[in-house]
Amino acid sequence: MLSDPLADMLTRIRNAGKAKHKSVDIPGANIKVAMADVMKREGYIKNYKFIKDNKQGFLRVFLKYDANDRHVIYGLERVSKPSRRVYVAKDEIRPVLNGLGVSVLSTSRGIMTDRQAKKENIGGEVLCNIW
Repeated sequence: MLSDPLADMLTRIRNAGKAKHKSVDIPGANIKVAMADVMKREGYIKNYKFIKDNKQGFLRVFLKYDANDRHVIYGLERVSKPSRRVYVAKDEIRPVLNGLGVSVLSTSRGIMTDRQAKKENIGGEVLCNIW
């Protein structure tokens, strides 16, 4: 059992990118699928696929590299942790690296980026920052 499955997902993606793997398998969960969807929409991964098995299933994430074979994700930072939750109101949402990165929030309307949350005028729990 993992105490923080989302941090495990981010660590697996970070490590696979440094090792230049084409894809990485992550134990499945709905929040991880939503996070992978946000990462795909923002252009940080190529694609993802949820594969069902006899247990909980697993999420296969296909990593993205630039023309020089460098991982497009330079940094992944878990902000809100099980021991310390970080919430922001709609007016307190700050850009990551002056808009070069993205902050992923868990809101009442689902998992979304900081730009989407500002547009929809809602706050939530800051899950992670990606740049």
